[in-house]
Amino acid sequence: MPAAYFVVRATFTDAARRAAFDTWYSREHLPDAMKSFGAERAWRCWSLSDPSLHQATYQFADEKALERAVSSEDMKRLVADFNRDWPEVTRTRDLLVQAEETTAA
Repeated sequence: MPAAYFVVRATFTDAARRAAFDTWYSREHLPDAMKSFGAERAWRCWSLSDPSLHQATYQFADEKALERAVSSEDMKRLVADFNRDWPEVTRTRDLLVQAEETTAA
């Protein structure tokens, strides 16, 4: 079965608070989400072309594991925690399934 991914894209417009956001996300939110979701891996990035764009990606073994994670009570709690701590940050969420992978020869 192909891997599945949960992708959260956040628009963070307050550059003065970016360091605080990074600290919170790294120390609190990402470890909590990893554990709560049962994700295999997670990573996050800041866009080089749009400095306000932050993306977090969580990898799951398959679609069933992803579905369990995003439909869990933990998901509701994580969203509420994010909204409480960063109410001005808007987000979109995508559920993806891997279609293909290749590596350099």
